[in-house]
This record gives sequence, structure tokens and C-alpha cells, in this order.
Amino acid sequence: MISEKVIRPLPGLGMLFGYFVLLGLVGWFFLGAIRTQDSMRILLSVTAFVLLMLLPPGFVMVQPNDSRVLTLFGRYYGSIKEGGFWWVNPFTLKKRISLKTRNFETAKLKVNDSNSNPIEIGAIVVWKVVDTAEAMFEVDDYENYMRVQSESAVRALASSYPYDSHSTGEPALSSHTTEVAANLMQQLQERLAKAGVEVKEARISHLAYSPEIAQAMLQRQQASAIIAARYKIVEGAVGMVENALELLAQKNILHLDDERKAAMVSNLLVVLCGERGSQPVLNTGTLYAG
Repeated sequence: MISEKVIRPLPGLGMLFGYFVLLGLVGWFFLGAIRTQDSMRILLSVTAFVLLMLLPPGFVMVQPNDSRVLTLFGRYYGSIKEGGFWWVNPFTLKKRISLKTRNFETAKLKVNDSNSNPIEIGAIVVWKVVDTAEAMFEVDDYENYMRVQSESAVRALASSYPYDSHSTGEPALSSHTTEVAANLMQQLQERLAKAGVEVKEARISHLAYSPEIAQAMLQRQQASAIIAARYKIVEGAVGMVENALELLAQKNILHLDDERKAAMVSNLLVVLCGERGSQPVLNTGTLYAG
């Protein structure tokens, strides 16, 4: 791999001043040669003027958070990463690479999760170039490489997790967003490191079941929610009945045999777990009247 070599070239303003001074001296020398009709001095003046004309292509302006990658006769010469007005070897080729932080949003990809359910998923990747040499020479087009690898990482991520968690503690795309985002960022950094790209942030921006199964999955989610709610209601009702029996026994308010306890528990559970309001029944006799 080609290692980045950051260079600090000559200041452009100083070189520009020297260039104009030399240009003035050559012009003065040429005019003197014309007046004296000295052919040798004329030839030297013309040669010096041609050489001076080779210097202007060496001037380069670098904006903040920008860079120039320099190559000289097919070899990597160095990278300018400091903003300013500079002068470099005029025979170098200068390729611009932005060092700004950029956003990329993948398309809505249709993939299967770990349970083979078709889902739609998309992600946002925040990235920047940190190694200009790798970005320029290790991959053909670092921006296209980043887009393709980002979509590949999102597909791999989606196939590693289920859409919904069906057991306690099971990581899922819809519920464990922090863990999923960390996994996505790790996969992206591993894939993009060779292109000189650093991933600053990665997160899921779109997540949904595919339209053909969305309705069925919605019903499944509703059923799971109803079952969970019923479980909580029954659990709470049992606790309340147990507490009621303990209080009755502790305060000697009422002593019930097993059969009467069972009847009382049944009635309380019906009242506490029923969806509709219960209808009170007035008992005018004894509890043990049969």
C-alpha cells in the first residue's frame, strides 16, 4: 500500500514576487541585447524567458479542508493538506481531494433478515477522507467504492439480526438501535479503511417490513402485544388475590376452607381479568348456606 506523505511546499507569494523580479530582469537583459545587437545575449534572454514560462503551473491554491495529491512522472510525490497559496514542482500533476465530512444515504434496500423475512432497510453514513494517498491510488474511485461497500455492509447487517426480538435479550434491528449502529460502523470501517476513508457515524435511517408481508407482520405484532398485556394483567391479578387472602387471614376477618377459597379466587380473577365491568350480586344469606 502507498503511504501518505504530507509535504509543505514553498510559499506561493514569495515565489510569485521572485518570479516577477526574474521576469523583469530577463526583459531588461533582452532589451539591452536588442540595443547592442548581441545575438548571444538575445538567445540567452529568449532561453531564460522560456524557462520562466515553465514556472507558473507550479502555483496552486489549496482551500481549507481541501488537499492536493501530487504525482511526478507517474510516481507519488506527496500531498498538500494545509490550506494556502503554494508553489510546487511545475511538472507535477495535481489532483484535488476534499477532506470535508460528508453524508451518504443508501437507497432503500430489500433484503432478508436473519429469520428470512423480507424487509426494507436504509442507512446514513457520515465519512471523510483521512489518507489521500490511499483514496487516490488504492481504489479506482473512492466515492463509488464507499457507496458500494456501504450498501454491502447494510445488507450483511440486515441478515445478521431479526427485525423484531422474539425472546428476552435477543438483539433486533428495531429494538437494539445502539448495538446495531455500532456493528454497522465497525463493518463499514473495516471495508473502507483501505480506501483512506474514516467513518464518523453510521445509523439506520429506514426500517420496515416489505409491503407483501407488512400486514401479516402487523397482525403478529398486535397479537404479541395482546399476549404480553394479558400476561401482565393475570400476573397482577394473581398477586392481588394472594394479597387479599393473606390480609383476611392475618386480621382474622374471615376463615375460609379450601373450597370457599377456590370460589373466591375464581370470582376475583374473573372481576380483575375480565374486559367488561362485573355485575355485583347481593348475597342476603350466609356464605356457607348450601
